[in-house]
Amino acid sequence: MTEAQTTIAQEVERYLRTGESDSFHSAWGSGLLERANRAKVELRGALIREVGLRAEGRRRHSLPDTDTIAFARARITPMVRGLFPRAEQAAVLTTLAQSVVFLTSANIENLLLECSFDHTAWMLANLYLASIGAELLGADAPHLAGLSEETTCYVSAEYFSEDDPFADYIVHEAAHIFHNCKRTTIGLRGTRAKEWLLEIDYRKRETFAYSCEAYARVLERGKSPSERQALAEEYGRVARIEDERADAGEIASIVLAAATARNGWKVILARCAPPRVSRLRAIRS
Repeated sequence: MTEAQTTIAQEVERYLRTGESDSFHSAWGSGLLERANRAKVELRGALIREVGLRAEGRRRHSLPDTDTIAFARARITPMVRGLFPRAEQAAVLTTLAQSVVFLTSANIENLLLECSFDHTAWMLANLYLASIGAELLGADAPHLAGLSEETTCYVSAEYFSEDDPFADYIVHEAAHIFHNCKRTTIGLRGTRAKEWLLEIDYRKRETFAYSCEAYARVLERGKSPSERQALAEEYGRVARIEDERADAGEIASIVLAAATARNGWKVILARCAPPRVSRLRAIRS
């Protein structure tokens, strides 16, 4: 084995273990484009083979016999109606409903091949492995139920067997698209001050997504203001969020405030807005 082959093998091993890859693909020779193409073929090929090995003999999920786009649209409709003016709702709903992709044994290989970024492909591989109870690729690999990248929401097929009464991965991941997608991308008017679908503080992105997820379930299950308040209080007692990017206590506080408001979605957005947006709203009010 040549020195170059040894280096390539090391790069492949590092990628499988950590999801990290050399952005210059230096081990694959000369010519940037050629290196990039060769690296993608070898890294993604190794990833697919490793996922196949770890998936052997594991349970396989199949999706219910349903229109997944219509299903996703129904899950996110209350959130979109609560956060956007009527004139913009159709465009946002269409984008979000078409963005949801459920990971299954039938599509995982193509998704790993077509994914734009090496690290995202690695994360998707781990998301799929977790959904079938297989060993993850690395010691530090996160145990995910969903993942958002640009305007696509990847959701584990475990969604349909989830028994947490406050969980909704579709709402959670769709909430991330609001800060990933520019308004002009889906045909809405954008300005320098209003570039993204929603202005959300970078540090509050996970807080926003978790709050939207829990509030969506509170709103769905609670048929009256008192029921919604009781459910929000229950969420505050039972919520366990193992995510260092978000504080469970803060999220519980936001969900309770949303449950007792006329439009809880706007409460969530206000609590997660960038400081400059919050100050501007306070001045206008």
